[in-house]
Amino acid sequence: MPGIDECLLEAMRLPGARGAALIDWTSGLALGSVGEAPGGDQETAAAEAAEIARLAAEQHAFAPDDDAGSGPAADADPPVEDLIVSNRDSYHVLRFVGATFDGSVFLHLWLARAEGNLAMARIRLGEMAERLVLA
Repeated sequence: MPGIDECLLEAMRLPGARGAALIDWTSGLALGSVGEAPGGDQETAAAEAAEIARLAAEQHAFAPDDDAGSGPAADADPPVEDLIVSNRDSYHVLRFVGATFDGSVFLHLWLARAEGNLAMARIRLGEMAERLVLA
């Protein structure tokens, strides 16, 4: 099971990856980062990504619609799995990591639009989030 550094380096091997970070969405702090930062500043990028993640995670309108999503175990996870923000030249994929830790961290992948494969990145980030071990 990979730790933070291994997970982020794996994310950077995705085609078009420009930068990756593991961020605590409650504090806005990056627990680890690699590559470039959107806007050039890792701390600011982490805080801004955390703001978007927090807004989505705290909205019940995004919660699963089925009855299986109710109960204490489901309440520990954010109601969304991931967020995708796109602009002219890049994608930002935010993948929430489950409540195994404390339910407040997510992976942020900055992906160049021309070279990246959004579908593959989303799938691979999901796999990474399931295997991630915080130590």
